[in-house]
Amino acid sequence: MSVELLAPISEEILSSIGLLPKQIIGKTISIHTEKSGLPEFKNADIALIGVSEIRNSFFPNTQYNLSDFRKAFYQLYPGNWSLTLVDLGDLPNGETVEDTYFALQEICTQLRQTNIIPVIFGGSHDLIYPLYRSFSAGSQLVNLVSIDSQFDFSQQEELISGRSYMSKIIMEQPNLLYNYTNIGYQSYYIAQEELDLMEKLFFESYRLGTFSHDVSFAEPLVREADIVSVDMKALSWQSTADPQGLPNGIDSKTICALARYSGISDRLGIFGLFELPSTPVFHQLLAQIIWYFIEGVSLRFGEYPVLTSQGFKRYTVTLSDRDLVFYQSEVSERWWVEVTNENYLDNKTKTTALLPCNLREYQDACNDILPERWWKATKRG
Repeated sequence: MSVELLAPISEEILSSIGLLPKQIIGKTISIHTEKSGLPEFKNADIALIGVSEIRNSFFPNTQYNLSDFRKAFYQLYPGNWSLTLVDLGDLPNGETVEDTYFALQEICTQLRQTNIIPVIFGGSHDLIYPLYRSFSAGSQLVNLVSIDSQFDFSQQEELISGRSYMSKIIMEQPNLLYNYTNIGYQSYYIAQEELDLMEKLFFESYRLGTFSHDVSFAEPLVREADIVSVDMKALSWQSTADPQGLPNGIDSKTICALARYSGISDRLGIFGLFELPSTPVFHQLLAQIIWYFIEGVSLRFGEYPVLTSQGFKRYTVTLSDRDLVFYQSEVSERWWVEVTNENYLDNKTKTTALLPCNLREYQDACNDILPERWWKATKRG
């Protein structure tokens, strides 16, 4: 069992919260310790796992202090959650990076098979690759959302690093990647060839400024994600107190909101946070990001898969060249739009699915503006 590879939490961390109130997370979560061993986790909802693999990091990097994060996280009070949380400890680095990838892939596969959501934190951004590979046991296509200032493509397909893992994922066969969505890219860090590739593959990308005034625009983007990963180098230095951070970047309130939306997504199976700066401010911010993710999971509406036969309002919008059918949930008030695969040869292979959207896209359709996300989804078919 791969989970048995995980190293326990040090007793020093537990002693640091010894005098704190019994209601804090550190005293209500099941923890892997040397004394008690691995906790029973088969009925858990969320499992925390720390990683420290940075050998394939593209950036000069120092190993993140996982213990300092736990001290900050354990001191927080839980919300009104009816969830079972476990901290399974840390994954030691393998003899090679590939050994670490394989172990992390197996652990995520094992947890997902029992409907446990792994929250992976630490290490470099190339660890998305084994998270993606954990879906290879099934035939389900994967939607990957990356919150990052860059796309992380590379011209060298054989190379994998914190800046090139997406090339590895795209080139690998059999390919399970259905859609890749980047949230928060900054144009001056992106080569035009990378933008062209995103367009060619009908992937989605949204600049940092898109969310500056209304972060709720991102909610439909993560609603169908199987994996959401966050490259913490996309955060502004003001948020992390990291002198190597970006002058422009995602702020602390926005990243917490994105984490909450990610948790609310009924489909999401893995949440990953990488490239973590070891600063006292960031330990607290990371603790709050994960807190908001858990809060989101506790607020899930159970609307995936989407069954519109009841509890939904149906709207048909007539554009100049087609009709679009929108649905709004009477429970969550969220929106979806019907997408028909336009690459079919005859009606026998014609398929229709629902794409998450928002009120603005419905209003645009009413003004004869075809939503770009809808168009790309039909081309991915």
